Amino acid sequence: MAMKAVVCKQYGPPESLVYEELPSPKPGAGEVVISVKAASVNFPDVLIIQNKYQFKPPLPFSPGSELAGVVKEVGSGVTAFRPGDRVMAFTTYGAFAEEAKTEAARLLPLPEKMDFVTGAAFVLTYGTSDHALRDRAALKAGETLLVLGAAGGVGLAAIEIGKALGARVIACASSGDKLAVCREHGADEGIDYASEDLRERIKALTGGRGIDVVYDAVGGPYTEPAFRSLAWRGRLLVVGFAAGDIPKLPLNLPLLKGASVVGVFWGDFARREPREFAASMQQLGRWYAEGRLQPHVSQTLPLARAADAIKLLASRQAKGKVVVTMGA
Repeated sequence: MAMKAVVCKQYGPPESLVYEELPSPKPGAGEVVISVKAASVNFPDVLIIQNKYQFKPPLPFSPGSELAGVVKEVGSGVTAFRPGDRVMAFTTYGAFAEEAKTEAARLLPLPEKMDFVTGAAFVLTYGTSDHALRDRAALKAGETLLVLGAAGGVGLAAIEIGKALGARVIACASSGDKLAVCREHGADEGIDYASEDLRERIKALTGGRGIDVVYDAVGGPYTEPAFRSLAWRGRLLVVGFAAGDIPKLPLNLPLLKGASVVGVFWGDFARREPREFAASMQQLGRWYAEGRLQPHVSQTLPLARAADAIKLLASRQAKGKVVVTMGA
């Protein structure tokens, strides 16, 4: 049996990816093969094909870290899932293919009322933001949350989870139309950091008090001014560096504010703390059922155009999530 897949044969930009036919994967012990229905693009996909990500799969490989589909075949020892089950999974790589093989431990049942496109856009973004805000930052009702890069996938998830927790949410993005999407997802205020002074606007919006939690998936030039805008006992969540540059912080700043710099590595959290990860996913499932969480899928593209989907994210043109779909 054969399947179509997008393959990274040499490191480089999205244009260097190849769309070709490969043999269908076979599951080993503890593994599952999924007939992929949809897979979403995440920022690590931009990095992994350029050999800039912390995880480096052996060449050749298919990128794609998040998918939804139907179990096709299970390997020995797999009891939690069976062929025909509707599932979603985070895979690190391998999702941009008609079939994907992964460990059964990486699978989650697709909620009953959730379609495949939504399922493919759910686990990584909401999982990351829930782990960041509830677990790492202990965000409380009544606190103020500032989200940098708020119109991206994890940013919009952070807005919705922040609102579900009862926080006041200030969204920061690089254009008015991006901020409009943030408001649709519940943001109370917006700052356009392409045209407005970040610190001055935060000061005005908080009456000079400052921010309790900064959700930073952007890095670059925005981290330090956001940290300087923290209130006493504030927390800066280090989620990622979509701007490209890893910023440096003067360490007198956390001292003077009694503030924390908190790392968020969701993939390792899911692997090292499976019980806590499962509890996080259950909470997200409850919020989804209550209508509080709604993944924003701005575009869907066919598998053959997965490289274009990655390009959209790399060029920072995407709002929310871009999803790749597999045929019917």
